[in-house]
Amino acid sequence: MLMTRASEYALLSLIILAKASRPLDVDSLSRELDISKSFLAKILQSLARKGILKSFKGVNGGFELARKSSEITVLEVLETVEGKSPAVFSCAPTKEDCPSNKAMTCSLWPFLNRLQGKVDAFLGILTLEAILEE
Repeated sequence: MLMTRASEYALLSLIILAKASRPLDVDSLSRELDISKSFLAKILQSLARKGILKSFKGVNGGFELARKSSEITVLEVLETVEGKSPAVFSCAPTKEDCPSNKAMTCSLWPFLNRLQGKVDAFLGILTLEAILEE
């Protein structure tokens, strides 16, 4: 599975924050996205821990981008939120890691491995800024 709801909400939140002129709080973001405040708070906190967002406490607190949108890649966001690299298929990244021990004879593994590499490369250069320009 390439993107979960958490990844989708992370990217949507980052888009909103990139367009904002000031930090936005979890309440505002959860209302705008119509999602659970507690679920969104966990997502935003993980992004802040990884240096993608900055968080501010207090009356005017909230979140804002910690870096320029041109410096934040989709791959970085997905890896942060999911805790691992996004996978197109549930196929092992190496033949040695294949849970069924059939990778050496699997005719699909080379194709899936190349596809995963291309997806990773694309997500690694796709920035938040590029998404904003679409």
